[in-house]
Amino acid sequence: MYHLLLSLALVILAYVSAVLDVESDVDMANFTLEDVESNIVRCPDQAAAQKMIDVINEVRVRGESCGGVVTCVVRSSPKGLGNPVFDELEAELAKAMLSLPATKGFEIGSGFQGARMTGSQHNDPFYMEDGKVRTKTNRSGGIQGGISNGEDIVIKVAFKPTSTIGIKQRTVTREGEETELRARGRHDPCVVPRAVPMVESMVAVVLADQLLQHYAQCELLPRDEASTPDKSVASQFAVQH
Repeated sequence: MYHLLLSLALVILAYVSAVLDVESDVDMANFTLEDVESNIVRCPDQAAAQKMIDVINEVRVRGESCGGVVTCVVRSSPKGLGNPVFDELEAELAKAMLSLPATKGFEIGSGFQGARMTGSQHNDPFYMEDGKVRTKTNRSGGIQGGISNGEDIVIKVAFKPTSTIGIKQRTVTREGEETELRARGRHDPCVVPRAVPMVESMVAVVLADQLLQHYAQCELLPRDEASTPDKSVASQFAVQH
């Protein structure tokens, strides 16, 4: 799978974009893996990262926990991945993300902010650039009508606070009796930084699966013995050297 995605020059990068009420401000087009791994919360925005660390430490001391958001960007995404009705690309990504532990929400492109816009505000106008069709705003998050359009795929995944905390909580025993529970042992006050590579990996699995489906259906991936590949479409899948 790694070599398949690498041959297409795909770049899949995720980072922590929010912890509790602390949000980051990241240049989505230019941040690097080194930027992400430069601190323990995996946030490229150094100022926001320090605030996230402080917030996590504050809730940890109180025996509490907190959640957050992981944002993932797929650069150099090929056009044409996905299906228009069943198995839409964003639906496959959502299913994969919500299969991860502690996930509670999924957004793509404008996400829930799009619900607060009018059609003229939210529409993603097309334009030509160097002979290629592009979109102006990418509010669609790189996917339109269930199919990738060649723009960066941008998704967000919400993770809930860790359930196991050091504060007393009400619960019910196996015998049906109400009681109190206080967890013991070592438990992460925030699992969000750990989720970054998990999100990247699941996105990679989904895209590899979609590429293999295209290979079977359309012969879009380059293959020496292919008899009649669609060169006008397959050119975007040319192996990068």
